[in-house]
Amino acid sequence: MSDSVRIDKWLWAARFFKTRSMATDAVDGGKVRLNGERIKPARSVKIGDTLDIDNGATEWEVVVQGLSDKRGSATVAQALYAETEKSIAERQKKAEQRKLFREPSETIKGRPTKRDRRQLDKSNY
Repeated sequence: MSDSVRIDKWLWAARFFKTRSMATDAVDGGKVRLNGERIKPARSVKIGDTLDIDNGATEWEVVVQGLSDKRGSATVAQALYAETEKSIAERQKKAEQRKLFREPSETIKGRPTKRDRRQLDKSNY
């Protein structure tokens, strides 16, 4: 195995994104930073690099511990990185906030009805 892998392949192999094209789009959109700076999808990642990843649902700060360009099982993917203590604390804090405050529109599936709209307006005031 080589000592570096394209970052879009690594993000896909580490299961941060469902497809490689989603990983490429995230890197292009500035959602992934390597050692604090914006990068391109073809940039290589090496062991010891720090990545800031925003995959839409959560934000991660991880240190690369292994390299792979092939997608494997979840246990193999988790061995490719180590999440920082600060990142773990932030994710737990956000999860607790989501548990305490539910988004009013979360219970509505699809387009809201007139009744749903009234309830949403009522809860916003």
